[in-house]
Amino acid sequence: MNPLLDARGLEKSYASVTGEPLAVLRGVNLTVEPGTMIAIVGESGTGKSTLLHLLGALDRPDAGSVLFRGEDIFTGSDRDLARFRNEAIGFVFQFHHLLPEFTAVENVAMPALIAQRPLEEARDRAMKLLKFLGLDGRADHRPTQLSGGEQQRVAVARALMNEPALVLADEPTGNLDVGTGEQLQEELIRLSREMGQTFVVVTHNPDFASRADHVYALKGGVLAPA
Repeated sequence: MNPLLDARGLEKSYASVTGEPLAVLRGVNLTVEPGTMIAIVGESGTGKSTLLHLLGALDRPDAGSVLFRGEDIFTGSDRDLARFRNEAIGFVFQFHHLLPEFTAVENVAMPALIAQRPLEEARDRAMKLLKFLGLDGRADHRPTQLSGGEQQRVAVARALMNEPALVLADEPTGNLDVGTGEQLQEELIRLSREMGQTFVVVTHNPDFASRADHVYALKGGVLAPA
């Protein structure tokens, strides 16, 4: 089986308070097979979010490549990268970032509308995703009318809206209480097992990480099996 995504030699540095470059990633390699869940663990500040941003083309590396289905995504223009993010990648962040003036179903449908898919088609798929995640009864509620766990599940549904090949999740349960976080973990595992959705998840939760197909630790700018 050919890898869905193959990152090689990723390097990324940022300017420090002294003006000297601070190396965050030092030649990171990662291969992601279709239908798998990969967990990335490591202490805060080790560059886990930076790595997800590079894998999802939210930022460009200083060196290295990210091959998606054999094509180097960073050879394209910024417009190409924006299209790639919208069509091929789903993002789930620690904070849900829902649009407060829109209902749950409207938030979920938004990526499809940005991709100029028909409104009825987008709404139908959004409702199916909300139903799968147990939220069809909350479809017409705005974010302020939803619990934290419900808001995060809406964010997961939104990430799945355009049927992305890969979902990148950055501490998706980090802003939730223990019980609600465990429920969301179960939903992500179910999406992986039942729908064959490919995930790369950054998490501090060792129990969640242990249920992934592969676990990697990021330390000293290098990624290695945990």
